[in-house]
Amino acid sequence: MRVNWRHTRGTTNTFSVLSAALEQAGWRLHETDRPAGEVTCYSLNVANEGELLAEIESADCTTIAGGPSATGRWRDVARTADYVVVGEGERTLPLLLDAIEAGSLKPIPGTATARDGLVLPGHAVLLDAFPPFGPRRGYIECSRGCPHDCAYCQTPRLFPGGMRHRSIDACAEAARALTDVRFVTPNALAYGSGGRTPRLEKVRRLLTAVTRKGARVWFGTFPSEVRPEFVTDEALDLVREFCANSRVHLGIQSGSDRVLGFIGRGHTLDDGLTAVDRIRDHGLEPAVDVILGFPFETDQEQEATLDLVRHLAARGCRIHAHRFTPLPGTPLAGHPSRPILPAVYRVFGRLALEGRLTGSVLERG
Repeated sequence: MRVNWRHTRGTTNTFSVLSAALEQAGWRLHETDRPAGEVTCYSLNVANEGELLAEIESADCTTIAGGPSATGRWRDVARTADYVVVGEGERTLPLLLDAIEAGSLKPIPGTATARDGLVLPGHAVLLDAFPPFGPRRGYIECSRGCPHDCAYCQTPRLFPGGMRHRSIDACAEAARALTDVRFVTPNALAYGSGGRTPRLEKVRRLLTAVTRKGARVWFGTFPSEVRPEFVTDEALDLVREFCANSRVHLGIQSGSDRVLGFIGRGHTLDDGLTAVDRIRDHGLEPAVDVILGFPFETDQEQEATLDLVRHLAARGCRIHAHRFTPLPGTPLAGHPSRPILPAVYRVFGRLALEGRLTGSVLERG
């Protein structure tokens, strides 16, 4: 049975992870730009789901949908796709393909269909049980999950139960195949911990294990950002000692402490500003995420975030400014973004022209 993967922008690393898991189970995943073969798999996110759901509805093959949007609103997606993989796919997808090939109608844990509804997964993936990538080399996912419950974020809904980590030995083994060693994690400096208190001795052991002559290590920069309260002098010393990146990427998200509390960030504005100063003091460049347009955000609170961005830009930071998007499965799903103030567009447009700001907030709508 030929199993295809519908290639779309932004799903390359997902393909790498799942193709490795499927190869381990005796399946091969083929990339395609349209539904084809006996089975076509899709990863749905908020950027592609409209186009892909229409394609799935008219597909002449068996369709399997997974990813954050499929997980967040599996009932809706199951009306269109034949099968929905809810949450993690490394174990579920091979079992589902085995069942499809055998013609079995027995529901598979971690899947949903229009007929059977959701069959809850009976497992959490042990990261060491699967390689982080296949022949197409990608990032090393060193940690999965997050104990923080930010109201806009899908991560704790996709991967409930706190943080899990790939072992240092497994990360080192994967790193031997790479000349640029990059990690995927919700918070790089939380490696080896429960996600609330750093265990920097674990981070040091990880970075020591993946460092070798002829390879460069990238840690604490996209896609392995950090949380502000984890940015300590000791942590930054590790970045300077082991890593090739001169930039450290963190999320402050808002210039308003009320907004930060409402979305459950678990840190204050002052925590963010202190982290920025520490990063600069260590000779590194801060890259900062902010989000504007939360549905409960007042004009004054949006202006506070604008003031924050002005302050950060004046201190040499790079800014990634995002417009709030209500993501399926999150507490803020179904709550549309509030308007962006004209002053924000003016200032952000100027900073973008200067090469100091990027992000979806620049797209008027």
